[in-house]
Amino acid sequence: MTEREQYLFWKLANYFIIDLDYRLVHMDQEENEIWIETVRNKSVNLIRIFAEDIDWANWLKRDIQQTGTRAEEIRKQFLKKEFTVLNIYVSKYPPVDDYEYVIQQPYDVQGGKTQVKTLLMANGLLEDSFQQIAVIFNRSFQFQPQNPYDEALIQGLKEAALQKANSREREERELFENGKPFFTYFFVAAQLLMFFILESNGGSTNVETLVKYGAKYNPLILTGEWWRFFTPIFLHIGLLHLMMNTLALYYLGSAVEKIFGRLRFLWIYLFSGFAGSVASFVFTSNLSAGASGAIFGCFGALLYMGVVNPRLFFRTIGMNVIVVIIINLIFGFTVSGIDNAGHIGGLIGGFLATGIVHLPGKRKWGRQFIFLLAAAVAVYYMLNIGYHNDRPDAVNAKAQKQIENGEIQAAYETLSSFVDEGKGDAVSFFQLAYAEIQLQKYDDARLHLEKSVELEPKFHEAHFNLAIIYYEQGNIEKAKEHASKAEKLADQQKYRDFLKKIE
Repeated sequence: MTEREQYLFWKLANYFIIDLDYRLVHMDQEENEIWIETVRNKSVNLIRIFAEDIDWANWLKRDIQQTGTRAEEIRKQFLKKEFTVLNIYVSKYPPVDDYEYVIQQPYDVQGGKTQVKTLLMANGLLEDSFQQIAVIFNRSFQFQPQNPYDEALIQGLKEAALQKANSREREERELFENGKPFFTYFFVAAQLLMFFILESNGGSTNVETLVKYGAKYNPLILTGEWWRFFTPIFLHIGLLHLMMNTLALYYLGSAVEKIFGRLRFLWIYLFSGFAGSVASFVFTSNLSAGASGAIFGCFGALLYMGVVNPRLFFRTIGMNVIVVIIINLIFGFTVSGIDNAGHIGGLIGGFLATGIVHLPGKRKWGRQFIFLLAAAVAVYYMLNIGYHNDRPDAVNAKAQKQIENGEIQAAYETLSSFVDEGKGDAVSFFQLAYAEIQLQKYDDARLHLEKSVELEPKFHEAHFNLAIIYYEQGNIEKAKEHASKAEKLADQQKYRDFLKKIE
């Protein structure tokens, strides 16, 4: 490569890296080939500049094909539907044989998903190539021939391009270094402590213990215990659940806290956990607990980074993050007992929460306001559905409050009309039976308790009340059957005392 080709090579590098803000992806050891990329120019995603004296058209053709193969791999990595590469050769002379047919049309890979356009910068072709660059990028390329080509001038162009490239690389690296994790370790310690407390007070799989310590339980949320949108983040049901979420939080939380900083991470994690609890509150009546919603919120934070900085995201962690999210969602939809609503709610919540605070040291006030507005509207809308819908847990909570206030007839009317519409669940029939017992409608109460245990066979309170009714009606065998089921489901002294009484 002569001094003229060196000068032209680094002049092109300056033009793309400094003037057009392309990012250096690769430079070979001989420093005669560079690959650069951008997200700003949609017409040309990737540029390759190669300084090489080209002798034959067949070599040129093979090299273009190899360039296309490599570019196709990059397209797949970035999940692009279409990908355009500008392939520039800097050569003293063009090939000695017929070569025009090789570069006249773009080289297509995978049916045109990746397209390689080639420019040859050699004697007799420079002006035409410069004009094509000006048309493609809507900006002229200035090239002043030198005589002779000063080595210091070439070195200056090289240093300027590499300095700009290194500066951009340093800025990108700093995105992953916004402080050491603190709250990640705090939340890990908190959930380990709460697991120990649960195990010491009835067990982490015991429903009554979970409810006592703050699990998401819709009937109590509907009676005003709003803090249950937050407390489930720190509780886990069983050792396996704790281990999986603790490992996920340790690795994923650390990464997110390093990227976004401590206070941003604290906000993202808690809002995501809250959003997951709200989604679970709206879409499922099951009792639930766990940090999964907040952990999925960390995935949402990383997805936000992928939106604002897609090249860096896909070049580093992007594909791994997307694959893990997809695997977890598939797992959640195929395995029973997993709160998918909480996971998806946390994922969306994390994305919105991150959009509100954006990246450390950067401000996008318009975008941040839009994310704040979207998050506020989403939370208001979901809570409005949760608190005012005529779903079973909402009606059950209303009836429970009526019963606590001594309004038995009102509770009976609320529940009887609700179950007549075919909307009641096991708790609805249980509460209706309780009201009927108070109103001395024992046969109706028995039928509704039978329906309650049919819908939820592990409902020990319903089994026990059913046993009492059967005992009062003289059906001792049935009373023993349901009292035994209640005692097996929940080891309570009153169940054992009742069994002794009727045996």
